[in-house]
Parts: sequence; C-alpha cells; structure tokens
Amino acid sequence: MADERPIRVALLHGPGRPDADGVSDYVARLARALAEVGVDATAVGVCPDGGTSPARWWAACGRAARQARRLRPDLVHVQFAPAAYRFSRVPGLLPLRLPRGVPLVTTLHEYGSWAAPGWLPGPLWSIVERGGRWCRETGRLVPGSGAVVVTNPAHAAAVRARAGREPVHVPIAPNVTDRPGAATEGLRLRAELGLAEGAPLLAFFGFVHPVKGLRHLIEALPELRRTHPDLRLLVVGGFTSQALPEAEAAAYRAELTGLARRCGVADRVTFTGHLPAERVSAALHAADVVVLPFTAGVNTKSGALLAALAHGVPTAVTVPDGDDELAGSGAVAVIRARRDSAAIVAALRRLLADPVLRRRLAERGRAFAAAYSWPRVAAAHRDLYAGLLRG
Repeated sequence: MADERPIRVALLHGPGRPDADGVSDYVARLARALAEVGVDATAVGVCPDGGTSPARWWAACGRAARQARRLRPDLVHVQFAPAAYRFSRVPGLLPLRLPRGVPLVTTLHEYGSWAAPGWLPGPLWSIVERGGRWCRETGRLVPGSGAVVVTNPAHAAAVRARAGREPVHVPIAPNVTDRPGAATEGLRLRAELGLAEGAPLLAFFGFVHPVKGLRHLIEALPELRRTHPDLRLLVVGGFTSQALPEAEAAAYRAELTGLARRCGVADRVTFTGHLPAERVSAALHAADVVVLPFTAGVNTKSGALLAALAHGVPTAVTVPDGDDELAGSGAVAVIRARRDSAAIVAALRRLLADPVLRRRLAERGRAFAAAYSWPRVAAAHRDLYAGLLRG
C-alpha cells in the first residue's frame, strides 16, 4: 500500500470565496485534511462569468467539467447546497458534463427544504424521485452518484425517504480550530472592547443572515440588561455571502443596526464583520456565552456551533423540531422556542446567573466536539473513495 499513488479527486463547489461561503470554506479545509491521509484533492469552482443566467451556469458547468477532465481524477466529488449555486437548477445537470466512467460522489450540505420547480406537488415529486432519475433539489446529482454523503441525521432521513437509498453520514468539523495563545488573545480583545472585569460578553459567530435569528437576540438585550447592565454582544461574522449578496447584506446590516438603536442597545452591540480565524478564536475565548438562535434551529452541520463547543464556550441554541441529537446531548443550553426573544432571555438569564452550569456546559461541549475533527472527516472520505474504486 505504501508505494501506491494517492487517490486523485476533483472537488467541485460553487463560485463563492471561502470567506463568503461556508461550503467553499469546507472544501478548502477538506482538501488540506485529505492530503494528510494520502488523497490528492483539487478544488474546482463552478463559476459563471458575467452573470448568473441559466446559459452562464451551463457554460460554467462545462468549464468545470473540462478542468476536472484535465485533472484525470479517480473520482469527482460535488459539494452541493442550493445557496452555494445561488439557487440555480443548472448545476444539477453537472453529471451530464462530467467525465464518463469516473465515479461521482455528492455531499449534501443542505437538503430537505427546497424544490425546483417549486410548484410541483410533493406526491408527484415522490413518484419522480423513487424512479431514480431526478431529485427535486439536486437534479441528476443524487440519482447519478455512486455515493451520497450527508453531514447530519436529518439529511440522512430525508435522503432515505425521498430517494430510497442509504447515504453515507460523514459529520463536518469545526470551521475554526482552537489555537495556542487564543485564550490570552481573548483577554486582550475584552480589553479592546472596554469590558470591565466580570462584565458578561455574549457572542454570535457565523455568516450573518436573517435565518440566524439575530433580530430576536438583539430584542432580548434590553431585558437582559435589567439584571446585567454591563452586558455586551459581539457579532462575529461577515454579512455578504452566497446566500446574501452584497446589496442585500448591506440592507440587512442597516436593519440590525437600526433595530439595536431602537432597542436602546446600539452601544452594547459590536459587529466585527468577517475576521481571520485567529481573531475568531480569540473572540470565542473572550465570550462568556455563545448564542446561536437560528430561526429553524441549529444542528451538527453547523461548523460555527462545533467551533464554539470545541473552544469550550457555554453555548445556547435553538434546535429543530424532532432533533434529539443535540438537544439530548447535554452539551448545549436549549432555547425553548425559536423566533422568541423572551425564550432567549430565559435561557441566558439562567446561564449568566449560574457559573457552575457554564463550566459544566463548557466541559460537555468540548467532549461532544471531540468526535468532530478534520482527521476523522478525512479518514472517512478516504475510506469511502477507496471502497467506491474497489467496487
């Protein structure tokens, strides 16, 4: 085995930069991790030039397919999320352009909440999908793949129900790893923010988007300040992303800053924008509690969640309906209702008042996140690739 050449993989993904797209960031990290386990992975962007019309996307698929062909890969691995391709249906036709005879793998970073076209009734979609020719979200990608990878149990259940096939569950890993010296940098960051000793600092981390629930967190601050008048909120993450283009991102930032002003907490909220990984790590160490009040709930497909837990920060989250993996783990404090500032207040008051609870959550969070690491992710991909090639 030692003298065998590495497995060659073309990793296809959307046009976003890693600092503006979670899937592209994942691809960059995955490629580096795969190199450590004997897999030669090259990222290939599906990038439309001069616009995002169907014709531009079709041309982009052709360019990506030609680049993949030049790499002479053993496998092609497509990373799929509707938002990563600006909700275009055309990337679902990628299997028609990719090299014939080369196994295809698709990872579903988002799945279960989109259909194109959206007007087709669910029962008709089920008939189409059970026929194994088309998927309402991914077009030909799921039907045309030798293996379908999911990152969490909810997506696995959706694939089974829709496509009638068993996906491969490969969890993701933190999108920011804890760094030596980051705790000291966290203390410096608290000083930069002008925080008095013992002043509580809440932090949100991740791309800022309306579905992340920040509106409800900001609306909770006035009530929280009744018992913690020196409380601050640090919003760590950029607004512009594949899911929120620049103009929409600017409008949403203005909306949140206006909300903070109307709530009387404008001087209590700091928006950092996108930060390099070392500054994110410092910000997580600076925080007393991380709050992720997603409007649909957060689960283990969130690299931001795993990063907070891996840094040992007590973390309060909303959870999706029926998701027992995280809610029952004991690694997080659960906000009992989504889109509800009063529920956020109740969860955070309890956390801020109970240092023993915070320490317990920090310990359990680190233990929970230890199962999610890039070496494990890379090894699972290597084994999947090797199995497909043997088959």
